[in-house]
Amino acid sequence: MANTTLTADIIAKEALMILDNELVMAKQVFRGYENEFDKKVNGYEVGETISIRRPTDFTVRDGAVASAQDVVEGKTTITVDKRKGVDFKFTSQDLTLKISDLSERVIKPAMVQLANQVDRDVMALYADVPNWVGTPGQTINAYADFAKAPERLDELAVPSERSAVLSPADHWGLLGSQTALYMQDVAKEAYRKGSLGEIGGVDTYMSQNVLTHTVGAYGGTPLIKGANQVSAYASVKDTMTQTLVTDGWTNATSVLRTGDVFTIANVYDVNPVTKATLPFLKMFTVKTDATSDGSGNKTLTIHPAIITTGAFKNVSAAPADNAAVTVMGSASTGYRQNLVFNRNAFALVSVPLVSPPGAVDVARQSYKGLSVRVIPVYDGINDESLWRLDILYGAKTLDPRLATRASGTP
Repeated sequence: MANTTLTADIIAKEALMILDNELVMAKQVFRGYENEFDKKVNGYEVGETISIRRPTDFTVRDGAVASAQDVVEGKTTITVDKRKGVDFKFTSQDLTLKISDLSERVIKPAMVQLANQVDRDVMALYADVPNWVGTPGQTINAYADFAKAPERLDELAVPSERSAVLSPADHWGLLGSQTALYMQDVAKEAYRKGSLGEIGGVDTYMSQNVLTHTVGAYGGTPLIKGANQVSAYASVKDTMTQTLVTDGWTNATSVLRTGDVFTIANVYDVNPVTKATLPFLKMFTVKTDATSDGSGNKTLTIHPAIITTGAFKNVSAAPADNAAVTVMGSASTGYRQNLVFNRNAFALVSVPLVSPPGAVDVARQSYKGLSVRVIPVYDGINDESLWRLDILYGAKTLDPRLATRASGTP
C-alpha cells in the first residue's frame, strides 16, 4: 500500500494516543475540572485559573431543639501553569513514511519523555500530604506493610476507589511476597507477568517516577514554643495552613524542608466524621523551607491548621508549651514517596493551547481529557520541518486528607 503524506493532524492524534498510554500516576487522579475550561473556543494561555469550593462540614445536634449552623465553605484554585513540549525535525522523506514507522522511531520516544514529566509533576504533590505510614527507608515487602496505608485511610473515613503508586523497589518487594500466598490466580499474575492489580481494594501500580524526598538537616531537641497555637476554621478555610512557633532546633541552613512531616507530643488525630480521638498522633507537613535563627527558634508554616473545636475539629487537643516535635525520617536523608490515595485527593487539568496568530497548519487534538497541539515550521533551504509539540496543564492537591505516603516496616 502506498505511503500517505503525514499531516500535523495525523501526527497530533498519534502523539496524543501514545501520551495517554504512557501515563501512570496522571491517570489515577481526578480529571473532571477539564469541563470547567471547555467554554473557550480558541484555547488557553499559561496562568489561567479556576476556583474550586472545598467541602463543608457540620456537627450533629443532640435533642429536638434546632441549632442552625453557618455554612462555611473554603475554596482553592487550579492554575494551568505547566507548559511542556518536545520538538523534533522531519525531512520531507520522513513525512512520506507510514505513521506506524514514524511513531516507533520518533513520536513514541518523545511522548515517553513527556508522559514521564507529567507523571513527575503529579507525583510531586506528595509534599502536600501530611500522613505517612510505615518507617521511612523501609521497603514495602509484605502485605502487612502495604495494608498500613489503606488502614490509615479507613481510620480517616476516606472513601473507596483508591489507587497506590509504588517505586520499583517497593513494587517488586510487594510482588515477591504475593507469590508465597495460596491464591492461585493472584500468585500466577504476580510471578509470570509482574502485575499486582488490586490489593485490598487498592489498584496498585509501579512507576519509576515516584519521587525521593530529602528531609531537612534538622537537629537539636525541637519543642513547641507557646501553648494554644490553634486556628479558627473561618480564618484558614482557603489555605488550611497556619504558623507554628517552635524552638530548640540546632541552627542549620535548612532545619526543615517543604514536604517534611512531623508530629507533636500528645496531639492525636481524630476521625473527621465522628471526631473521636484516634490511636495515632496527628501528622503535619511543612509548607515552606525553614531555617532557625541563631538561638534555635523557628516559626513554621504548616498544614493542616490546628483546629480544636467545631465541625472542622481535626486534633484531640492543642499543642502544649514545650511539647516535643518529632520529624519523620533521619536528617538529610532521602526517602521514596509512595502514595496511596483516593482519586479526589489530587487533580490534573489539561487544556487546549491557543492557535497562535500567523501559524499555519496548526493541529490540536483532545482525548480522554488530554490535549496536544502540533505546529510544523518549514525550513525551505534544508527541506526540513521543525515540529513543535506542546501541552498545557495544571496539577493540584485538592484534599490531602484523602492520601497517605507509605513506607515499609522493619
